[in-house]
Amino acid sequence: MKILAIETSCDETAAAIVEDGHRVLADPVATQIEVHARYGGVVPELASRNHVVDIVPVVRQALGDAGLGWADLDAVAVTRGPGLVGALLVGLQVAKSLAFAHDKPLVPVHHLAGHLHAVFLHRPGEPRPAGPAYPHVALAVSGGHTALYRVETPTAVYQLSNTRDDAAGEAFDKVSRMLGLGYPGGPIVEKLARSGDPEAIRFPQPRFKDGGPRARLDFSFSGLKTAVLTWIKRHAAEGLPEGQARADLLASFQRAAVDQLVVRTRRAAAQAGVGDVVLSGGVACNGVLRQRMADGLAEDGVTLHVPRPRWCTDNAAMIGGAAFAVAERRVAEHGPRHAPEDRRMTAIAAWRLHRPEQVAG
Repeated sequence: MKILAIETSCDETAAAIVEDGHRVLADPVATQIEVHARYGGVVPELASRNHVVDIVPVVRQALGDAGLGWADLDAVAVTRGPGLVGALLVGLQVAKSLAFAHDKPLVPVHHLAGHLHAVFLHRPGEPRPAGPAYPHVALAVSGGHTALYRVETPTAVYQLSNTRDDAAGEAFDKVSRMLGLGYPGGPIVEKLARSGDPEAIRFPQPRFKDGGPRARLDFSFSGLKTAVLTWIKRHAAEGLPEGQARADLLASFQRAAVDQLVVRTRRAAAQAGVGDVVLSGGVACNGVLRQRMADGLAEDGVTLHVPRPRWCTDNAAMIGGAAFAVAERRVAEHGPRHAPEDRRMTAIAAWRLHRPEQVAG
């Protein structure tokens, strides 16, 4: 089964063609980093307008790169949410139109379900990744999301925890902005922190007044972000830190953020009694996080699985992969045709991934 997938949840316009849920035949992405960099973050209206410009060329490129026509495709998949509603609507309307025009089933996919599936993707001619066994625990960590999940099957995912304020990637972006370093902040902070001492400044870890298992797994990054800002203001007479002082500050911030992610993920894996953990999302590209997570889980006898960096950030290949199980079932039950109810589908800007039917469809 070959699925054309479209992803426009934030600031990346992406299309892909994925075969049988794991083999990526094409996955072009039109990035908007330069558009938003001057503002220090994503501007929703600009993101939507650029999706309108880029979406059709990206879809055409995916078909061309894969050497396929519409007769070769079995379904169309699209990110329905969560994300920026204007951005989501661009991808959704194009996907609905294409599915109707070519009489293909349309499969709506949860954006985070795509991130959790990305670990199974590979190129043609490459061995298929073994991937994690089911059930497993997955951490989705990006600029908009930081949450832990228990993945029972490809279509049954249950949320274990969430961030109570900022996402981890957002904290990296805002610390970078505080220091005038640019956007996106994650790669910049990681690069400049390499020469720093992560023990130079002891930033606090969050503690919640309410107890219980959920509180021990929830995340919070607003306090860490405030602590960095307080440190900068305390040293304001010296100006913004540079050189070694800046490297120490960033290394200490990164250490605190990574510690929080690693500790809670290890705790979730232990509570769930699983032997595999998936680390996904844009922040999973951070080398310090990947190494610390792998080392910590290895101490617990747990194996870490991480997608390739290209499939950690937003992309359409993960959407096409996550749609496979639902698309296969739908085609088997109703045939490879467009359904009238697909035309009434709307975007869901705030969509919790917690029940089987919300993974896709």
